[in-house]
Amino acid sequence: MKNITTKKNTLRSAIAEARVVVSAEQTIISVRENQVPKGNIFEMARAAGLLGIKQTPHLIPDCHPIPIESAEFTFDLNALQILVRCSVSTIYKTGVEVEAMHGASIAALTMYDMLKPIDKAVEISAIRLIEKKGGKSDFHDKFLDRRDLKAAVVVCSDTISAGKKEDQAGKAIVAKLAESKVTVGLYEVIPDDPAAIKAKVDHCKGKFDLLIFTGGTGLSSRDVTPETLIPLIERRIPGMEEAIRNYGQNRMPYSMLSRSVAGLIGKMLVLALPGSTNGAKESMDAIFPEALHIFGIIGGKRHD
Repeated sequence: MKNITTKKNTLRSAIAEARVVVSAEQTIISVRENQVPKGNIFEMARAAGLLGIKQTPHLIPDCHPIPIESAEFTFDLNALQILVRCSVSTIYKTGVEVEAMHGASIAALTMYDMLKPIDKAVEISAIRLIEKKGGKSDFHDKFLDRRDLKAAVVVCSDTISAGKKEDQAGKAIVAKLAESKVTVGLYEVIPDDPAAIKAKVDHCKGKFDLLIFTGGTGLSSRDVTPETLIPLIERRIPGMEEAIRNYGQNRMPYSMLSRSVAGLIGKMLVLALPGSTNGAKESMDAIFPEALHIFGIIGGKRHD
């Protein structure tokens, strides 16, 4: 199964439909008047469809078990066919289109089973997905060309700057920026020193759209990145800080000790992320590429 642990929970929905085609008008009349010998065809199809939705991961090998938070069925009679429509929604990391299609299919198959004693020519046709919402394509920045964005990545570490250790966290950030189609114009290592951090902020003003520091967000005596940056930041973005810590806390119990910072200096987004490789990578996973939406907003675009 595909690894979805790095994906974020979002509201996801899907609508699927299936068509049950009969051969005679009398069959439709029997359905409409609830005269089908095996019982109430709509209630049976609905119950079977709900079971089908819930059983999807047990029957489709690569489907993830997911919480189903809403499922509805509608049935429309039109000429010689019954249109079965299944709507499913959840808040989770992956979509529900297969669940919706499976639910519509099982509901239609139940109708087939109940109608075949009175209509030997009944058949199922056109099982299809009508729509799906909530995946990453729904949150794509249509007004933002990320290739125009330029980032600076600065590693704050006494040991790395002294050559005693190789940087991995900064490289993980660079890789995530490249994945998000952001150009990295500066990558440097500096010691855990307030003067050096301030100098990098001054150097990057007006030259970069993003300035990302990694390291110095912990609680040791040399972890001074947040204390240095907060007085310089003009507008804090608490939601991004919360998202980083929440994402990390779901993966390891010590993320609550990190003091990651996010905010604006002018129109430059400044981030202070953990210095561990996993901490830096997971922090980037938590907020990218969605964080880039900020550049459209500060440029005057609307959220929608």
